Amino acid sequence: MNRRVHVPTRVLGGALAGALVLTAVSACGGQDDGPVTLKLVAADYGESPETSSQHYWDAVARDFEAANPGIRVSVEVDSWTEIGKKVEDMIAAGKSPDLLQTGGFADQVAADRLYPASDVLSVDTQARFLDTFAHAGQVVGTQYGIPFVSSSRVLFYNKAVFRQAGITQPPATWNELRQDAEKIKAKVPGVTPYGLPLGPEEAPAESMLWTLSGGGSISDDVGNYTIDSTQNQATFGWLKSNLVATGLTYPDPGKMNRTPVFQDFAAGKVAMLNGHPTLLRMATAGKIEFGTAPIPKKDGVGRTGSLGVADWMMALKANGHKNEIKKFLAFVYGKDNQLKFDEQYNLLPVTQDAFAQMSSDPKHEDLKQFAVGLTNASFYPFGDPAWGEVSNRIKAGIGQAVTGDPKQVLDGLQDAAVKEAAKVRK
Repeated sequence: MNRRVHVPTRVLGGALAGALVLTAVSACGGQDDGPVTLKLVAADYGESPETSSQHYWDAVARDFEAANPGIRVSVEVDSWTEIGKKVEDMIAAGKSPDLLQTGGFADQVAADRLYPASDVLSVDTQARFLDTFAHAGQVVGTQYGIPFVSSSRVLFYNKAVFRQAGITQPPATWNELRQDAEKIKAKVPGVTPYGLPLGPEEAPAESMLWTLSGGGSISDDVGNYTIDSTQNQATFGWLKSNLVATGLTYPDPGKMNRTPVFQDFAAGKVAMLNGHPTLLRMATAGKIEFGTAPIPKKDGVGRTGSLGVADWMMALKANGHKNEIKKFLAFVYGKDNQLKFDEQYNLLPVTQDAFAQMSSDPKHEDLKQFAVGLTNASFYPFGDPAWGEVSNRIKAGIGQAVTGDPKQVLDGLQDAAVKEAAKVRK
């Protein structure tokens, strides 16, 4: 719900995380022989079978089919760690989906697989989107990515643990975070002071939050990758020396995915972590007394603001079901369907009517802090065709920068990013 303003990545700027693929096949081998079947593959925003996004999409599909008897919708929901590979395997096997909802789109644009958004969105549907997203899904001036949800990140902290450790307010700087973590380790046994998820599920977002707060970034303002910058080397060196080596976080953050770390916070086993709005629901369900605050930054250096994340819908053209896709998307982006999804997962809407209703509803007061974070947020470079592969490499390898040699790890990721960018931009 991780670059562009242009918003993500998992949101107005994502956090801003399963996937939706719609594969179109005809019931009897031709469109004239029976209903068209759209196959949708979507990312899973739930953290258990009970909260899986499959339930949402199945309900949307049933309601749409009832109103459109000539079109069927087959839904597959996959985890964030599996969706990219599954979609590529489907396409390689000649079973391209019709619709895909996940975290990025530029790699599909580079492969010439997508309809332009204007081909599959009615004028009324296009007019529903917030102005912030008007140009967010563009690649070289043409919009292909259709925003689906938005989010940002804030620091969550356990107030009860803070009281036990004698801490009166959340940290605003890295040094304060380290000092607080040391107090928690000394006075509250059994609690991990800071949750650092650098496993595949959250590595792009968590690493970008730290590079931004350390005065760096993943890429510069003109799109050049800066993964191995001096600032970033210093950031990961600080994490290694101050949090990992000192036992103030998990022993191997590169093996920790977002979901188990969120679950640990909701169980009172983690004192601090960066989180998106879904954690509000999880922590409340776990009866955790928690607070939120801006992301701490390096003393006198880090940028203000947060990581803005947006996740995307895209329409694949291989099966030629443009008109059916347009009907389905008009239904998906209706206010009631948008509100149902955003309210279930505590994410920010991307359409004007849904955003207006959530913003005016007192029960969504806790989401305002995330909307504020988006006002000065940085975003993933989702419009860069190389980003998909660069993101995959960050997911697989950046966790090693806090247990191994930061410079060596970041240099390797930078070299791979430069080569990938040169390849796709030819």
